[in-house]
Amino acid sequence: MDTFANYILNEKDLAAKIEILYYLAKKEKIYFNKSVIIKTELARLFLKYNKLDLDENLILTACLLCSCKKIENSTNLEEIRSYAKRGAEYLETLGFDKKFCKICEGVNRYSQTSFREKESDVLELVEQFGGMILDRPERIGLEPDEAMVLLIHRNLKNEYNRYVEIFSQFIDMLQEINMGEFVEIKALKKLVRLYNETGDLIEFIKKIVNVYEPQIDKQIENRYKEIKEKMLNKDSETNIQNNRPLFTEETTRKILKNIEDKKQPITSN
Repeated sequence: MDTFANYILNEKDLAAKIEILYYLAKKEKIYFNKSVIIKTELARLFLKYNKLDLDENLILTACLLCSCKKIENSTNLEEIRSYAKRGAEYLETLGFDKKFCKICEGVNRYSQTSFREKESDVLELVEQFGGMILDRPERIGLEPDEAMVLLIHRNLKNEYNRYVEIFSQFIDMLQEINMGEFVEIKALKKLVRLYNETGDLIEFIKKIVNVYEPQIDKQIENRYKEIKEKMLNKDSETNIQNNRPLFTEETTRKILKNIEDKKQPITSN
């Protein structure tokens, strides 16, 4: 039997998924706003450019849905602690399997005591980091560096997250990317600015999908090319000092191929 779960999981295009969720949210009155879009975009970038052995389609769908039962700006501790579990129970009624629901429930650690799905670790990172860089009623959004320090040394101090170090390196790299044409503005700051300056949800989605994503993808791909070119440059300062190539061209190409085959993450180094 065809279900909503099959329908949205079979849709591979993220923009189309977002449109589907927009109409589901209007019909079912579930939590779906600009913060969900930003956190999903962070997950998209992290997964696309770190080449992890994870199902990108599955995780991005979970990003869009894991907060479906969150109550906006709630101060009720019980509501805050239970929204992920209630969301997982709701998602099961839409036809999602137990593993998908468990992944979504793992966006926070209030209800799960058994082994965490590895995909939940990605949801946890983008949920917490994304939440900290955005304005809230009680505080302004934190700077990315500040948010990352708190994420590592406070929120996850006594918890194991498989991808936190890779995520931290990736955020450092995003912090080095300039997205401004005339005035310098870093990639994350531009994302937050779009969030703050665009009130309408549909307009915000269009700006993220049609403007921000192509720009940031191009910038990151250019940076990746620079890293490759530096590795292949036999006339680097190190090579000159050693008076011989650090690697032969053949060896260097094998290293690059090995990196890509093993799907190693991109770092800012």
